[in-house]
Amino acid sequence: MHLTRTTRLLIAATLLSLLHLPGLAQGPSLPVNGTVLSDKGAPIEGASISIAASGKGALTDSKGTFTLAAPPNAILVISYVGYDTVHVMAQRTVNVTLRPTAGSLTEVIVIPYGTQQRKDLTGSLAVVTEKDFQGGEITTPEQLIAGKVAGVSITSNGGSPGSGSVIRIRGVVSLSASNDPLIVVDGLPFSGNGIPGASNALSLVNPNDIASFTVLKDAAATAIYGSRASNGVILITTKKGRPGPTRFSFNSQVSAGKLIKEEDVMSAAQFRQFVDSNSLGTYNGQPFSALLGSANTDWQRQIFQTAISTDNNLNATGSIGSVPYRASFGYLNQDGIVRTDNLQRYSGSLSLTPHFFNDALKVELNLHGAVLQSQFANSGAAISSALYFDPTQPVHEKSGYGNFFEWTTGSGNTLTLNKLAPRNPVALLDLYNNHATVQRSFGNLALDYALPWISGLHANLNLGYDVAHGNGIVQVPAYAAQNFLDSGQNNVYKGTMTDVVSEFYLSYIKDLRPIKSTINVVAGYGYYDNKTTNWNYPDRRANGDTIPGSTPLYPTSPAENTLISWYGRLIYTFDNKYILSGSIRTDGSSRFAPANRWGTFPAVALTWRIQQEKFLQSASALSNLNLRLSYGITGNQDGIGDYSYMPVYGLSLNGSEYQFGNTWYNMATASAYDANIKWEQTATWNGGLDYGFLNNRIFGSVDVYYKKTSNLLNTVPVPAGSNFSNTLLVNVGNMTNQGIEFAIGANPVRTRDWRWNVAFNIAYNTNKITKLTAVNDPAYVGALQGNNVQINSVGYSADAFYVYHQEYNKATGKPIEGVYQDLNGDGIINSEDLYRYKTPFPPYILGFSTDLTYHRWTVSTVLRANIGNYMYNGLAANANEANVFNPLGYLANTLTNVLTTPFIYSNPQSDMYVQNASFLKMDNLALSFNAGHLFRNVANLRVSANCQNVFTITKYPGQDPELYGGVDNSFYPRPRTYTLGLNLQF
Repeated sequence: MHLTRTTRLLIAATLLSLLHLPGLAQGPSLPVNGTVLSDKGAPIEGASISIAASGKGALTDSKGTFTLAAPPNAILVISYVGYDTVHVMAQRTVNVTLRPTAGSLTEVIVIPYGTQQRKDLTGSLAVVTEKDFQGGEITTPEQLIAGKVAGVSITSNGGSPGSGSVIRIRGVVSLSASNDPLIVVDGLPFSGNGIPGASNALSLVNPNDIASFTVLKDAAATAIYGSRASNGVILITTKKGRPGPTRFSFNSQVSAGKLIKEEDVMSAAQFRQFVDSNSLGTYNGQPFSALLGSANTDWQRQIFQTAISTDNNLNATGSIGSVPYRASFGYLNQDGIVRTDNLQRYSGSLSLTPHFFNDALKVELNLHGAVLQSQFANSGAAISSALYFDPTQPVHEKSGYGNFFEWTTGSGNTLTLNKLAPRNPVALLDLYNNHATVQRSFGNLALDYALPWISGLHANLNLGYDVAHGNGIVQVPAYAAQNFLDSGQNNVYKGTMTDVVSEFYLSYIKDLRPIKSTINVVAGYGYYDNKTTNWNYPDRRANGDTIPGSTPLYPTSPAENTLISWYGRLIYTFDNKYILSGSIRTDGSSRFAPANRWGTFPAVALTWRIQQEKFLQSASALSNLNLRLSYGITGNQDGIGDYSYMPVYGLSLNGSEYQFGNTWYNMATASAYDANIKWEQTATWNGGLDYGFLNNRIFGSVDVYYKKTSNLLNTVPVPAGSNFSNTLLVNVGNMTNQGIEFAIGANPVRTRDWRWNVAFNIAYNTNKITKLTAVNDPAYVGALQGNNVQINSVGYSADAFYVYHQEYNKATGKPIEGVYQDLNGDGIINSEDLYRYKTPFPPYILGFSTDLTYHRWTVSTVLRANIGNYMYNGLAANANEANVFNPLGYLANTLTNVLTTPFIYSNPQSDMYVQNASFLKMDNLALSFNAGHLFRNVANLRVSANCQNVFTITKYPGQDPELYGGVDNSFYPRPRTYTLGLNLQF
């Protein structure tokens, strides 16, 4: 992608601005007198008032007052620990009120169906605001908080544009249902349904519109979401308008992404030498070396590119009359590092937050829309083929396959395509066109009305929607080898999603001063309907002809589920020291039979604000000490089929018709079902301690938890004839998770010229399966996963590796092919000698963030680490001589491992391929410069440079140690990305 003329002009304007920064207006100094107060109206002593870009300033006294001399029209920067920094124009009298910053005790936190001050929280949660987000090229929202929250793992699905992430909060609690957290945007819960044409539904949410994340981790915080809360909840709050004149903010970024590391396959020279010296047999009476070409092709270099991307966002905030608003528009154009891969996103949002009737009625309208245009590269096939394709063959040659080299058999007039050989990686990209368009709109209208007859009683209505439409086409010409047998393809796809949300609840807050108590009550009802429809189309050749036998029996495949809920919560505070919270939710889901349709999910929590006790009043260094205890039950219905409790009949394929007389009929067959299928439930115990010292300049939390999941879904064998399959998904299992989390943040330096912030978190989690069958069956080894190297077994971690113990030559230290330890000592090596070895899930995850500001310069970084996780190196397992010399008449490349571990055949279940994948990564390194106010104080400019995926320290020999699930076959690499950005406010 080439830089647009607009982008070039923006970069040029930025550089010129840096070269010609105007100074502050000169002239006689203006005497400035002022007062700095807290949001409670109390004077703030020691607040810093500095003149922007000058290094001069003053501090407030015990009455919160200050005096200084400043040039006319100068900008004053007013800051204090624990409060948001304010910028005002110098004038003779300046009176400022500071608001608590994120993390301070009086900060108002968004919680389910309301807000609460941080000091009064009873559940385990974490808040990440905009100032702490990850920077650089961020395409999807969850990437903003990677490494920021203890116990939260965010693993991107790869480097493809718009690819999503696997989000795990405190490990996994399910084997067959979903482990994804519930995501709620401005009170609108996302269903998690996929959208045809979008690799990730969250890629249609513009990260630039997000103000904060609240991550709910324990049952006390999540149970009010009931059957959707076992995996945790993430509340996303988008940016809102502010009263006052219209202000504009323009953000522009230009990024370049590059491949960091190629897979270590043999070069053309190494490959020739290997084939010449290790040929296994012959092909058509000729040695395999006769198949070698004369080229020297680096196939990985052929398919990867430097990916240029731009991201531009313009937003306006202010008020029209008495109606605060925020409107935004964004355009993202992102190339992938695999050639032909591209994503374009057009997004817009509108937020209106008016108040009526003397603030008795508060209205919040949030509307978001996006159009996604994707050009999907045939990346999976191309990346895999680039690893295995013969490096001695050319990219192009004269052929009937688009003039690309392809493996063939025969000669002369009998020359035909070798059907089972790998395909030319470049042809897989250049002769493949998969483009899609997705349109999505979501939003909600929230009304909060203070009922006049009872003080503190509010009626709340939340109406929301989420609709999407996606369609695309896959085109491959008839001459392309990748679809040669079908004469190419010209296939279309389409799907829609419609989610509707309706919630009504009453809230009541009452301060009972005579008994030193406060109550906060919520009670409500919710209706949630989620519907998807996918259109079914026949397979078509490149010329549009339908491939026989591919015509679908049904034009569409609709699916729908409905959830109805009743919920309530009580928060009782006594003497500002003791807080008791209880919630309950009952959900009814159409995914279950009437007898199992309703589930009840309670929670209770207690907080003791220890620092409020008299015996700690003299501990001046202590600013916060809260002890939290909680217990609750949550459910999990996501990932369970919409109709799993009933027999669903479908017509057989046209090739399986039955004849009656002269007519052929499609037969009706039923899918396996369990009429008693129900919720998975997770009971969670949590104990936590929140702490703060030195006016909260040092703050953090410690949490210990234990989770037990019951009614765990597992696929088990069933007697023949008892159902429509010999296996069935049923509620039979149990699983436990336990762990500890520690988080600490500090502001070690806070002066007029310097500011330094540090944050660190570490979490330990371990899971164990405790039951998988209805009755104890010692002969049941567990549920083997589809890759045949992982298993779910009682007494072990989920997805434990299931392998043989490799034997090694004691003299050379090299593995002996096909020789394993006889673990059960019966003299036979068979499946009885397989054992559970290591886990793909890291017991320890760590995150570290820091930023240092000096005057107008800021440098920041984010590091993450996983410790104790292992990876099955599938690429290394395939590195053997037999895969190089294929008797079907072609040569295949492989990893250089084959040079040091000369296995002739594949030994995929050897534990030598289960390798340590612990790592330390620097996710982000950024440098920014605040150029200050320009153009006679009309605008403010900030420029930045950023590098993502800076380095990785690991023992894992593969391309990347961070792959969710623990199996490395072929993977779309994450690039190292360099970004230049500017933010202009005017």
